[in-house]
Parts: sequence; C-alpha cells; structure tokens
Amino acid sequence: MKLENSQRVNRDIVANIEKDLRYISGIIKQKGREMLSNYKITPPQFVALQWLFEDGDMTIGELSNKMYLACSTTTDLVDRMEKNQLVVRVKDSSDRRVVRIHLLEEGKRIIDEVIQKRQQYLEEVLVNFSTEEIELLQSSMMKLHQEMR
Repeated sequence: MKLENSQRVNRDIVANIEKDLRYISGIIKQKGREMLSNYKITPPQFVALQWLFEDGDMTIGELSNKMYLACSTTTDLVDRMEKNQLVVRVKDSSDRRVVRIHLLEEGKRIIDEVIQKRQQYLEEVLVNFSTEEIELLQSSMMKLHQEMR
C-alpha cells in the first residue's frame, strides 16, 4: 500500500511540474512576442535565426527538420528573411549543388539584442530568489534538459 501511495504522490508532483512548465513556456512565448514587436521579424523567423546562430549555416531541409516545418514553409520564411537582409543563401564550397542559409550581421544583432532582453527579464523575475535557489534551479533545469535530449 505504501508503494502505491508514493507512486500517487509522484504522479501528482509530475502533473504539477508539467503544468508549471506549460505555464512558464506560455509566459516565455508571450514575453518573447512582446520583445519581437520592436523588430521586423516574426516569431518563426526568430526561431530560424536562433538555429542558424547556434548551429551555423544549414540547408533549407536541415532548418525545416529543426523547426518541424515543411520545406516549402521554410523556403518562404527564408525568402522573407533574405529580403530583410537577415540571411543570405550561399553555395556550399565542397558541393555547388548544395545551398546553405548563412546568418548575416543584422540577423546576429537581432538575436543578440533579443536574447539580452530575455535574460534581463529573467533576472528581474529571479530577484527574490536566493543564490542557492538560483543555483538549484539551474542545475535542475540542466539535468531535465539533458534527460529530454
């Protein structure tokens, strides 16, 4: 009986963690959209720029897979970003048939600025946390992220 009781507590805890993560994700998404309103990019364009910033040049197919979008949708996204001089298409040096998407300085600038604003927001949220609580949160988030990969 005791085992069943602890399993029930664990399920309740897991349900509460999932709910909190869902709410936090929604708040981050909303704050991110508010921050992006000062720029001439959409949330999906920001996600694409982030992938290019973090992983470097990639093909439309690779970017589509990372974003879980159809290649045609990603092509339209890249077309608009190229028009706004955020990215450029470049032929692969080892295989001229392959075209890679390259992040330009303006795209990097936007990513840097928005990430700094996100970090400032998080800093404001964490102001009432102790150093120990922040360190525990960081290590727990890192562990959760690693387990999800």
